[in-house]
Amino acid sequence: MNIPIIYEDPQILVCQKLPGIPVQSDHTLSPDLVNGLRNYCHQQNPDKEPYIGLVHRLDRPVGGVMVFGKTPNATKELNRQIQQGQVKKTYLCVVTKDLSSQIQEEPKLLTDYLQKDAKNNCSKIVSANEKNAKKAQLYYKVLAVKEGFSLIEVDLLTGRHHQIRVQIAAHIAGIYGDSKYNSTHTVNGEWKNIALFSNSITFTHPKTKKELYFTISPSGDIWDKFIP
Repeated sequence: MNIPIIYEDPQILVCQKLPGIPVQSDHTLSPDLVNGLRNYCHQQNPDKEPYIGLVHRLDRPVGGVMVFGKTPNATKELNRQIQQGQVKKTYLCVVTKDLSSQIQEEPKLLTDYLQKDAKNNCSKIVSANEKNAKKAQLYYKVLAVKEGFSLIEVDLLTGRHHQIRVQIAAHIAGIYGDSKYNSTHTVNGEWKNIALFSNSITFTHPKTKKELYFTISPSGDIWDKFIP
């Protein structure tokens, strides 16, 4: 598996997850990112048992930047930062609607309560008092509009199952290529991948305590309309 490595030291590894690859092994038995990284680490140092600690996840069809711990202590510290909201993650997505009227407006906050349906692998917006409802918050800002599509930046405040896909579809418009939450997905047969991408992450290094920031840009398909 070819995994683009962005940064690596003895404590952490930052890489680009490619769309279509699961983060962890699942029922499909497809090659997954965690095992791919373990193989990579083994090739770099065959005499050492490889350790890759999972800190956060991305949906299988979503690509973007991810960080992993290379030691149990580093993983524990990164997970603590995630749980306490100290890790900042931003995403880009393209929606199937012209939002020209919202360009240059300040970021808007969306707050909902989501309920996960594990059986059907989806989530939906419910009232706050529904069983297993979890608060979901994000900020979004419209960056550009091209040919009826709009590029949106999302600042994710919570990490709920399919959160961005559900909230953006419910309040704004369906995301390009999202066959689960965008009912217009099948209109255009050439849509291959969902236009949702984790483009940046900011966190504190678990050992040096230095703030680190990593960013990458998506490319191909609909992204080429917006990103040179």
